[in-house]
Amino acid sequence: MARATRDGRTTGARPRVQLAALVVAGVFLLIGVLGFVPGITTDYGHLRFAGHHSEAKLLGLFQVSILHNVVHLLFGLAGLVLARSVAGARVFLAGGGAVYLALWLYGLVIEAINPAGGANILPVNDADNWLHLALGFGMLALGLLLSDRAGTGGRLDNPAARL
Repeated sequence: MARATRDGRTTGARPRVQLAALVVAGVFLLIGVLGFVPGITTDYGHLRFAGHHSEAKLLGLFQVSILHNVVHLLFGLAGLVLARSVAGARVFLAGGGAVYLALWLYGLVIEAINPAGGANILPVNDADNWLHLALGFGMLALGLLLSDRAGTGGRLDNPAARL
Protein backbone atom coordinates (compact mmCIF):
# COMPACT_ATOMS: atom_id res chain seq x y z
CA MET A 1 0.00 0.00 0.00
CA ALA A 2 1.38 3.41 -0.96
CA ARG A 3 1.83 6.25 1.51
CA ALA A 4 1.40 9.92 0.67
CA THR A 5 4.22 12.31 1.50
CA ARG A 6 3.86 15.96 2.48
CA ASP A 7 4.29 17.13 -1.10
CA GLY A 8 1.61 14.74 -2.40
CA ARG A 9 3.91 12.10 -3.86
CA THR A 10 3.37 8.50 -2.90
CA THR A 11 5.94 6.10 -1.53
CA GLY A 12 6.00 2.36 -0.99
CA ALA A 13 4.68 0.57 2.05
CA ARG A 14 6.16 1.35 5.44
CA PRO A 15 9.30 -0.63 6.18
CA ARG A 16 8.76 -3.56 8.51
CA VAL A 17 10.87 -2.01 11.25
CA GLN A 18 8.50 0.99 11.37
CA LEU A 19 5.44 -1.25 11.46
CA ALA A 20 6.99 -3.30 14.26
CA ALA A 21 7.77 -0.13 16.22
CA LEU A 22 4.20 1.12 15.77
CA VAL A 23 2.77 -2.20 16.98
CA VAL A 24 5.09 -2.36 19.99
CA ALA A 25 4.35 1.28 20.86
CA GLY A 26 0.62 0.61 20.58
CA VAL A 27 0.90 -2.37 22.91
CA PHE A 28 2.74 -0.25 25.48
CA LEU A 29 0.04 2.41 25.29
CA LEU A 30 -2.67 -0.23 25.71
CA ILE A 31 -0.90 -1.79 28.70
CA GLY A 32 -0.41 1.64 30.27
CA VAL A 33 -4.12 2.40 29.97
CA LEU A 34 -5.22 -1.06 31.13
CA GLY A 35 -3.10 -0.63 34.26
CA PHE A 36 -5.59 2.02 35.37
CA VAL A 37 -8.72 -0.05 34.68
CA PRO A 38 -10.26 -1.75 37.74
CA GLY A 39 -11.08 -5.37 37.05
CA ILE A 40 -8.32 -5.76 34.47
CA THR A 41 -5.98 -4.64 37.23
CA THR A 42 -6.75 -6.76 40.29
CA ASP A 43 -6.52 -5.26 43.78
CA TYR A 44 -6.96 -1.85 42.15
CA GLY A 45 -7.70 -0.31 45.56
CA HIS A 46 -4.12 -1.11 46.55
CA LEU A 47 -2.58 0.70 43.57
CA ARG A 48 0.16 3.00 44.90
CA PHE A 49 2.17 5.74 43.21
CA ALA A 50 5.46 3.82 43.31
CA GLY A 51 7.36 1.19 45.22
CA HIS A 52 6.92 -2.41 46.17
CA HIS A 53 3.92 -1.66 48.38
CA SER A 54 1.60 -1.47 45.39
CA GLU A 55 -0.33 -4.72 45.45
CA ALA A 56 -2.23 -4.06 42.21
CA LYS A 57 -1.60 -6.58 39.45
CA LEU A 58 -2.34 -6.18 35.78
CA LEU A 59 -4.30 -9.25 34.64
CA GLY A 60 -3.77 -10.59 38.16
CA LEU A 61 -0.16 -11.40 37.28
CA PHE A 62 2.08 -8.36 36.71
CA GLN A 63 2.68 -6.03 39.66
CA VAL A 64 2.00 -2.40 38.68
CA SER A 65 1.91 1.06 40.22
CA ILE A 66 0.85 4.47 38.97
CA LEU A 67 4.48 5.23 38.06
CA HIS A 68 4.81 1.88 36.28
CA ASN A 69 1.68 2.60 34.21
CA VAL A 70 2.85 6.13 33.38
CA VAL A 71 6.22 4.77 32.24
CA HIS A 72 4.38 2.38 29.88
CA LEU A 73 2.34 5.28 28.49
CA LEU A 74 5.39 7.50 27.98
CA PHE A 75 7.34 4.65 26.40
CA GLY A 76 4.45 4.01 24.01
CA LEU A 77 4.21 7.70 23.08
CA ALA A 78 7.96 7.84 22.47
CA GLY A 79 7.62 4.78 20.24
CA LEU A 80 4.88 6.41 18.17
CA VAL A 81 7.04 9.50 17.63
CA LEU A 82 10.19 7.52 16.84
CA ALA A 83 8.38 5.14 14.48
CA ARG A 84 7.91 8.00 12.03
CA SER A 85 11.38 7.27 10.61
CA VAL A 86 13.34 4.09 9.96
CA ALA A 87 16.23 5.25 12.14
CA GLY A 88 13.86 6.28 14.94
CA ALA A 89 12.06 2.94 14.78
CA ARG A 90 15.37 1.13 15.08
CA VAL A 91 16.39 3.28 18.03
CA PHE A 92 13.05 2.68 19.76
CA LEU A 93 13.17 -1.08 19.26
CA ALA A 94 16.87 -1.75 19.83
CA GLY A 95 17.30 0.90 22.53
CA GLY A 96 14.04 -0.10 24.20
CA GLY A 97 15.15 -3.72 24.09
CA ALA A 98 18.35 -2.78 25.85
CA VAL A 99 16.35 -0.82 28.45
CA TYR A 100 14.10 -3.81 29.10
CA LEU A 101 17.09 -6.12 29.48
CA ALA A 102 18.44 -3.64 32.03
CA LEU A 103 15.05 -3.71 33.81
CA TRP A 104 15.25 -7.51 33.87
CA LEU A 105 18.66 -7.27 35.55
CA TYR A 106 17.30 -4.61 37.91
CA GLY A 107 14.50 -6.96 38.95
CA LEU A 108 16.93 -9.81 39.58
CA VAL A 109 19.28 -7.60 41.63
CA ILE A 110 16.44 -6.10 43.67
CA GLU A 111 15.19 -9.59 44.54
CA ALA A 112 18.70 -10.78 45.41
CA ILE A 113 19.50 -7.78 47.61
CA ASN A 114 16.17 -7.50 49.40
CA PRO A 115 13.39 -9.96 48.56
CA ALA A 116 10.90 -7.71 50.38
CA GLY A 117 11.68 -5.08 47.73
CA GLY A 118 12.59 -2.09 49.89
CA ALA A 119 14.60 -0.44 47.10
CA ASN A 120 12.08 -1.38 44.45
CA ILE A 121 10.76 1.96 43.09
CA LEU A 122 9.11 0.21 40.12
CA PRO A 123 7.24 -2.77 41.47
CA VAL A 124 8.42 -5.90 39.72
CA ASN A 125 7.72 -9.52 40.51
CA ASP A 126 8.84 -12.77 38.89
CA ALA A 127 6.23 -12.43 36.14
CA ASP A 128 7.49 -8.92 35.36
CA ASN A 129 11.08 -10.14 35.27
CA TRP A 130 10.29 -12.87 32.74
CA LEU A 131 8.25 -10.43 30.66
CA HIS A 132 11.09 -7.89 30.70
CA LEU A 133 13.53 -10.56 29.53
CA ALA A 134 11.26 -11.57 26.64
CA LEU A 135 10.53 -7.94 25.71
CA GLY A 136 14.21 -7.06 25.82
CA PHE A 137 15.29 -9.82 23.48
CA GLY A 138 12.23 -9.44 21.26
CA MET A 139 12.56 -5.69 20.80
CA LEU A 140 16.32 -5.92 20.35
CA ALA A 141 15.88 -8.58 17.67
CA LEU A 142 13.21 -6.55 15.85
CA GLY A 143 15.31 -3.40 15.93
CA LEU A 144 18.47 -5.08 14.72
CA LEU A 145 17.14 -7.61 12.23
CA LEU A 146 14.22 -5.97 10.42
CA SER A 147 14.67 -4.05 7.16
CA ASP A 148 18.44 -3.96 6.86
CA ARG A 149 18.01 -2.22 3.50
CA ALA A 150 15.10 0.12 4.28
CA GLY A 151 15.91 3.77 3.82
CA THR A 152 19.37 3.00 2.42
CA GLY A 153 18.68 3.22 -1.31
CA GLY A 154 19.03 -0.56 -1.72
CA ARG A 155 22.59 -0.74 -0.43
CA LEU A 156 23.38 -2.73 2.69
CA ASP A 157 22.85 -0.76 5.83
CA ASN A 158 25.83 0.66 7.70
CA PRO A 159 25.05 1.07 11.41
CA ALA A 160 27.49 4.00 11.64
CA ALA A 161 25.42 5.86 9.03
CA ARG A 162 22.42 5.79 11.41
CA LEU A 163 24.04 8.23 13.84
